Amino acid sequence: MSLNDTPSSERIHIGIFGRRNAGKSSLMNAVTGQPLAVVSPVKGTTTDPVRKSMELLPIGPVLLIDTPGFDDEGELGSKRVEKALGILRQTDIALLVVDAAEGRSGSDDRLEQLFKENNVRYAVALNKCDLLQSRAAPRADEIYVSAETGENIGALKERIASLAASEDEKLRIVGDLISPADFVVLVVPIDKAAPKGRLILPQQQTIRDILEADAAAVVVKEFELRETLAGLGKRPRLVITDSQVFAKVSADVPPDVPLTSFSILMARYKGLLDASVRGVKALEGVRDGDRILISEGCTHHRQCDDIGTVKLPRWIRSYTGARPEFEFTSGGGFPDDLAGAGYKLVVHCGGCMLNDREMKRRMRAAQRQGVPITNFGVLIAYTQGILKRSLSVFPHLLAELED
Repeated sequence: MSLNDTPSSERIHIGIFGRRNAGKSSLMNAVTGQPLAVVSPVKGTTTDPVRKSMELLPIGPVLLIDTPGFDDEGELGSKRVEKALGILRQTDIALLVVDAAEGRSGSDDRLEQLFKENNVRYAVALNKCDLLQSRAAPRADEIYVSAETGENIGALKERIASLAASEDEKLRIVGDLISPADFVVLVVPIDKAAPKGRLILPQQQTIRDILEADAAAVVVKEFELRETLAGLGKRPRLVITDSQVFAKVSADVPPDVPLTSFSILMARYKGLLDASVRGVKALEGVRDGDRILISEGCTHHRQCDDIGTVKLPRWIRSYTGARPEFEFTSGGGFPDDLAGAGYKLVVHCGGCMLNDREMKRRMRAAQRQGVPITNFGVLIAYTQGILKRSLSVFPHLLAELED
């Protein structure tokens, strides 16, 4: 992926599901116009999910994911089915591929039920229609297609596009908090942990959202902030900082200037902020030996003073005076049984590499099991005594801290 590509977390995830040999891989190749997935008459050819980023008009950027057959058998087959279920948890729109020549199966019905249980919008592609002698009238959610001949592939794309959520349904990162011509100051540390030659994704996305709001983004390092604020000649509407330098930035920003962090903004963007503010108060009850899960949505090379595995545990120990046990997950790894594992608290990153559905799934799993969940930026601000100030742009959340 180039630096100018839309990140996968911002793409609509379209999962392609069905039983073995229904033609899922062939259909993915037909939709993309590229031979991406291996096609074979041998059952179980697709053993791992195959992903393809593309532009699908009129939706825009999407991520197509071809999954293993849902009727796979045996020990390895069960693992492949688990991979398909893992993709379902991330799916915004599902495409159920049914072999029209053989008709529906029990696994097709089970998939359709799972789509409904998980509130996933879906369409049913009756593939291999070129092999039919006659065609029964399709249901409203069904469409006859042929990956072999290309019949109705264009109509299938339109059907998928009709299921996409409206852009009006998406939250903004910061654009709804500012007005045209506002100044927004972004504090971006450049240290050994910073990626070479670029900004990290939340910083890039925030700058883009500021520009789309017709405001101005002023980007500085933490040691340049005080002088920059003095020389602006105009009070900034907002200061946004990397959470790791929250304390220093708070000291340098005048009390009448709103302050928050990239991580807090990303938590709101992903739907986790309200739960994070409620969950962070669980720190008050942390004791020696309690288990705390620290989870990151990306995988990266960890530096010697890594925020997830080093700094956060250090801040938690310092604030609580306790010696809890820490466990860590990254990327797609996130335990299903949080309560059974005995976690006192889940601390999650902003989730910039996870799509909205996966981030909300993790939050709801914690809530359903009664395990408090919070966010990196919220926890850092809370332990440093500046969470109220960091939430000043979200007044409705301040009451949560008083309860």
